[in-house]
Amino acid sequence: MALARQAYALTESLPKREAYGLTDQIRRSSISVASNIAEGHGRLTDLQFRHFLGNARGSLYEMQTQMELAIDLGYLDKEKGLELMDQGWEVARILNGLLRSLRSGARSNSASPANPANSANSANSARKVAHAS
Repeated sequence: MALARQAYALTESLPKREAYGLTDQIRRSSISVASNIAEGHGRLTDLQFRHFLGNARGSLYEMQTQMELAIDLGYLDKEKGLELMDQGWEVARILNGLLRSLRSGARSNSASPANPANSANSANSARKVAHAS
């Protein structure tokens, strides 16, 4: 959620003519990161969870691209924009680690309901990623 809050605050400075362009796209993609993590965590299988984590990663990369364009166009302060992008790369690192752990079967078999014995570790990881995003 921190990533989305920062994206909302930073996009306040974009030109008003971009309200339905870059401003809206950056905001939508940033909130989509946390939303997809939350939705995936609520699913019953690792396969579904991984699918939504992949969607979250895609939204994150979409936000990064839009931020780069806003900086290149001079709409955003470069230093502040790069700070948000760095935070995005940290979220990507955490997401990639969680995806790796799910692929290796750390949570449960990917096609069966989540194993309650392992769900506490996954819940903590998902909360950590959602909070960072």
